[in-house]
Amino acid sequence: MPSAKFEYLLRLGDTVLVLSQRLSEWCGRGPVLEEDMALANTGLDLLGHARMWLTYAGEVEGKGRDEDALAYLRDDAAFRNMLLVERPNGNYADTLTRQFFFDAWHRLALAELVKSSDSTVAGIAGKALKEVEYHFQRSTDLIIRLGGGTDYSHRLMQAAVDEFWPYTGELFECDAVDQEMIVLDVGFDARSLRAPWLATVANTLETATLVSPPADAWMHKGGRTGVHTQALSYLLGEMQVLPRRYPGAQW
Repeated sequence: MPSAKFEYLLRLGDTVLVLSQRLSEWCGRGPVLEEDMALANTGLDLLGHARMWLTYAGEVEGKGRDEDALAYLRDDAAFRNMLLVERPNGNYADTLTRQFFFDAWHRLALAELVKSSDSTVAGIAGKALKEVEYHFQRSTDLIIRLGGGTDYSHRLMQAAVDEFWPYTGELFECDAVDQEMIVLDVGFDARSLRAPWLATVANTLETATLVSPPADAWMHKGGRTGVHTQALSYLLGEMQVLPRRYPGAQW
């Protein structure tokens, strides 16, 4: 049976890996060149974080699997990413809203992980946090600008908020894996992030003249334990096609 730490590291690594892949789908398709480049750079940052988390996960597992094996040679049921990040890009408002919800959580989570008793976890979190602070500032600014923009942009942003809200519940789940990491002082209690996340999101949406959905709304769950939507299967099919088709190939 996989160790709790291995599962915990997969959750961290898979989540940013899948979101990075989603953002890469915008490359060459952004509404303006600056946004095209900004999304690509954010995706590259997250890919770098994923490499660090998955490399460490492979070391903890101790079965010889490196970052590439974990990224490219697992099926969807073995992935432990949150459902929020595997949702299709949709329109630009959808992508920005998904990013903002995640960024607002990600910076809080990394700020907790830098306190980890595991020096490798703390080190990865510290490196990632510097970039995620910028991700959060950027997505917050765009939410405000588009929410308070034209009637059309406002309407799209509100629809995106309503669409992605039910996928935010997993951000604050705390199961047996999390509990073990808390006891070992490796991880943190995600439930403690819910209040500051809600406050940050509510303040930003209010500034953007957008309406926050009910905090107690029904939420999807399952991604962190390997129960995913069909969207992940299609994403992995594209992401993994080369190493699956040419096993062991080297550049």
